Amino acid sequence: MLDTEMREPLFDFLEGHFSKIRIIEEKVINRSRADVLGVIDGAITGFEIKSDSDTYDRLETQVKDYDKYCDYCYLVIGKSHLKHASEHIPYYWGIICVSDKDDVVMSREAGLNPKVKLTNQFQLLWRTELAHLLSINHLPKCSGKNKKEISKLLIEKVDNDLLREQFTECLFERDYTVFDEKNSALKEKGVETGFRKTKTGIKAKRKRVRKPPIPVGVTHVITSSRRRKKR
Repeated sequence: MLDTEMREPLFDFLEGHFSKIRIIEEKVINRSRADVLGVIDGAITGFEIKSDSDTYDRLETQVKDYDKYCDYCYLVIGKSHLKHASEHIPYYWGIICVSDKDDVVMSREAGLNPKVKLTNQFQLLWRTELAHLLSINHLPKCSGKNKKEISKLLIEKVDNDLLREQFTECLFERDYTVFDEKNSALKEKGVETGFRKTKTGIKAKRKRVRKPPIPVGVTHVITSSRRRKKR
């Protein structure tokens, strides 16, 4: 199966596996572009897809980058990789095999990633979301500080388990429709945004622009009551 053929079966599987999940596709994390990030209650789960036509050439670097941001990590593979996939990932990574649209199997459940850091995860938040976390935890606004400094303050002052719940709730509640409004306003002024609408969301055009106003990434929400919360 090709990457594009594997995604919908994967998302259908995640609907049954998690009680609630928000999917973000093609998100840049450090030196890699994560195929799928799944926001669940209190955690970020990463899914790197290796279709039957893919190799493991970049996987070592990708593993290091996923480990910086994700509480749980999965290698999503085509059937041809099943025999040797475990040789290329750490013991705490899980494996999901997608053989066809109706055959998705959890070959190995992921364990908690020992390398993930909240300071890295907080870089996924918008500044307005960090300001919201400061507010609900009764901390000063820190208007003169950058995102890294604000993240450090939150981690030092707030119980980290509570902070993980608040952090993922921010990502659940994030409203991407603001980009539609900004795009429309800019186009009315004759400004080229460098982005186009697709059937699944917002994608970057090939033509590069110096200061794109919208981040690349497609997101949608899947909710289900068919499974217990993982964490």
